[in-house]
Amino acid sequence: MRFDPNLILAVPVFILSIVIHECAHGVVALWNGDTTARDQGRLTLNPLPHVDPFGSLILPGLLFFFHAPFLFGWAKPVPIHWANLRHPRNDQVKVALAGPASNFLLAILFAGVTRFAPETGFWAPLRIMGYAGVLWNCALALFNLIPIPPLDGSWVLMRFLPLRHIIVLQQFRLVGLLVVALCVSSPLVSRFMLDGPLRLAVRACLGLFGVTQDGIAL
Repeated sequence: MRFDPNLILAVPVFILSIVIHECAHGVVALWNGDTTARDQGRLTLNPLPHVDPFGSLILPGLLFFFHAPFLFGWAKPVPIHWANLRHPRNDQVKVALAGPASNFLLAILFAGVTRFAPETGFWAPLRIMGYAGVLWNCALALFNLIPIPPLDGSWVLMRFLPLRHIIVLQQFRLVGLLVVALCVSSPLVSRFMLDGPLRLAVRACLGLFGVTQDGIAL
């Protein structure tokens, strides 16, 4: 297995991105009346409270080691008590969308880093981290918007479904992870669900600062 030294720069960017994603859920929940995440110490940028041993470490590590065509994993979800929200049916959509929204904002921020970081010299690694940040955050946002439980997009879908259908979807959560993994591993489905939208999102973020995609392999 050939080791890519750029991975050392990309890993902290990915960790920061998923931590902010989870914190965003908790912050918006707090704004709307649920203090659970704050009370349990989950509104922190310290990655340790957000680590899921299997989803954050074991599974991605195995996929990487065995040269899987995709990397798949998750952080420990921020605890939300939906009944504590002031307007549960609407507020749950705000809480769900907070994660992907934070990633899109981070992608724009990292695109700015690529624009102003030098190509050579001591600060040149910032350019690599900027490209990685754009790619990772666009991918995280789009992936989580897939309307399959337990991903964030499923909460948007459930907002417009009758209660009996919501109950069925909630029971589907464990199977949903398998469905998502199968979808991502299928080249045809992945091209439609992720690859195409990802290219457009990355191009749009970099284009805001007049940066090309030359530094990103898509």
